Amino acid sequence: MNDTFARYGFPDKPGTDEFWAAVAAARALASVSARDGWTTLFLWRGSPASVGFESWSEPVPLRRWGDTDCWYAEVAMPARLRVTYQFRTDDAAYADPFNPVGTGADRSVAATPDAPAQPHWPAVGPDDVLPLPGTRLRWAGERLGGRRTVRVHPVGGGGPLVLLLDGDDWLYLHPAMTAFDSAVAHGEMPPVTLVFLPARDRDAEFGCEPKLWEAIRDELLPLVAASGVPAGRGPLVVAGQSLGGLSAMYAALEFPDLVSGLACQSASFWWTPDAAHLADPMGGPIGGAIAARLRERPDLSGLRVAFDVGEHETSMLPHCELVETLTEQAGATVRVSRSPSAHDRAGWRHALLRDVAWVLAGAEG
Repeated sequence: MNDTFARYGFPDKPGTDEFWAAVAAARALASVSARDGWTTLFLWRGSPASVGFESWSEPVPLRRWGDTDCWYAEVAMPARLRVTYQFRTDDAAYADPFNPVGTGADRSVAATPDAPAQPHWPAVGPDDVLPLPGTRLRWAGERLGGRRTVRVHPVGGGGPLVLLLDGDDWLYLHPAMTAFDSAVAHGEMPPVTLVFLPARDRDAEFGCEPKLWEAIRDELLPLVAASGVPAGRGPLVVAGQSLGGLSAMYAALEFPDLVSGLACQSASFWWTPDAAHLADPMGGPIGGAIAARLRERPDLSGLRVAFDVGEHETSMLPHCELVETLTEQAGATVRVSRSPSAHDRAGWRHALLRDVAWVLAGAEG
């Protein structure tokens, strides 16, 4: 028996058909408890490779077991972590063939055993085709230029408009349509109408300037209203992550009649107009341009904001914490949480459902 693999529940000789059959049958990553968290075994069959992680760790090279086709790495992971990863070879990147939980064609999702479950989000393999909303709108916006496809989905018969920034990620990588359908069906949020807004140039569109939100107000929302999809007529709930979260908060400050609630995950509150030119973009003023605007004490008494950031995003935390405090001081109803992730959509998706539901619950009250 080989002790290296036996402690993960794979007692057979590495590289044999029996060994790979046991790995395939497990249908999950194997982890064992370590002093500061977990040690997780990553297995790859075939050629030399490394395992790359999204926004959490440098790539980890895999080691070969003897002269077999078994390549492996034992990776120390902290407590409470969910992270996207992929195997990288000389010429390509691949999802983990032994892990049924994936995102897109070439990435998988790892979760330590103590990471909270993500109900409503189905396991998605690299060959799965995600369902798409039946309503497809062609938006040829004058203000933003170009054409883009906006998908609209009434959940549970439709309700308040929920605008999902980076909408293509929530359509093609993470099955938000299915997850919202499930959450509404289980009574965890009221019916909503989802608007999946794709970004063409995130850096340009999600900075603190009005063009995007003027276009949403004057062009996109009338297009949605004319589509015949059932939807509420009140202000928007906006959900955004990273730069999308920054843009959502900017919209609440500068377009208060347009936005009633926000779900902001790992928002880029370090942003200033010149941050992109700094050697360390997060090394500028804490809270960036949004904190500066909040210090002017705008009246946010009608706003509900759910803030979330990954507990492993140490450089983001000071920026987010200051904006959270200033937003509450400006009169908004604020909820603050920390997700078991780094800067990673795989860790944001449970917060997306939970926080949209919280925003809507307050709006109903």
